[in-house]
Amino acid sequence: MNTRNKSVRFVALSTALMIVAAACAWTGEARAQQIGAQPPPPTPKKATMSVPVDMVVLHAVVLDKHGVFINNLPSNSFRLFEDKIEQKLQVARQEDMPVSMGLVIDNSGSMHEKRAKVNAAALTLVQASNPNDEAFVVNFNDDYYIDTQGDFTSDINDMKDALEKIDARGSTALYDAIIGSMDHLKKAHKDKRVLLVVTDGQDTASRNTLAQTIQEVQHSDVLIYAVGVFAKDEKGSTVRKARRALEDIAEATGGLAYFPEEVSDTEEICKQIAHDIRNQYTLAYYPTNLKLDGTFRTLQVVADSPTAGGRLTVRTRPGYYAKLSGARSN
Repeated sequence: MNTRNKSVRFVALSTALMIVAAACAWTGEARAQQIGAQPPPPTPKKATMSVPVDMVVLHAVVLDKHGVFINNLPSNSFRLFEDKIEQKLQVARQEDMPVSMGLVIDNSGSMHEKRAKVNAAALTLVQASNPNDEAFVVNFNDDYYIDTQGDFTSDINDMKDALEKIDARGSTALYDAIIGSMDHLKKAHKDKRVLLVVTDGQDTASRNTLAQTIQEVQHSDVLIYAVGVFAKDEKGSTVRKARRALEDIAEATGGLAYFPEEVSDTEEICKQIAHDIRNQYTLAYYPTNLKLDGTFRTLQVVADSPTAGGRLTVRTRPGYYAKLSGARSN
């Protein structure tokens, strides 16, 4: 065998020995792990199923039989029922929480003579509210427009400028304006959210229906206060239908609808709304029904106070929609 062939065989043999050595090393390491020569890898924890349950939050007003606000009730004064099943309250306290607020004002042609007084009333609401509130202004006719600079403002002059962007013309897309304003409130920085809606007529231009609007407000935790500034001489089924729509929307949220005889009365009404917002109780609980089935759950809150003459009236939203499995939170 010549020297060149010997050299090739030597290299081949060396390579083979290296492969065998590596294989033995790998086998030895694997075997050592099996017999405990080295620490075994961490044992994975058993998988557990976590059911996401969101706290349900309500804002409630408590009144005596004369309609007077009842303040400073202890937490054990309240009982809360979901679908007639009593729930354990985690929170039950009265507090003047700062709010994120939308001023949603009708800018249709019929509002031209009313806007100055309505604007003054809306600003009265802001001035009588918590100084840490934030707000935005929506003017609506055939469509709706967010007219404050930026998403929200605490500057009364910014709100005044936005309210004065009056171009009273066209028809009334009330339902679209409400749904659009609730969508804008998703950007809010405060946990408590309110809409003041002022209009003088029936919806005539929305893509959304009243039923769709009510369903949308029931999916949210927004409080809605509505003011219908209808003319004295306006009667008949059209006005009755418009009033009922405002009542249904407000009541679905735990808010109220007002129908002043004069437009000038809206300023006093806005003071009442500010007082209502600032004297509410916050109630919160984790529902015992853990199903994420998107169903509507009815709510009932009762309150008792021996010093106020027994059973009281509690105004809050009448129910809410449970989250749907896989749906994203707002």
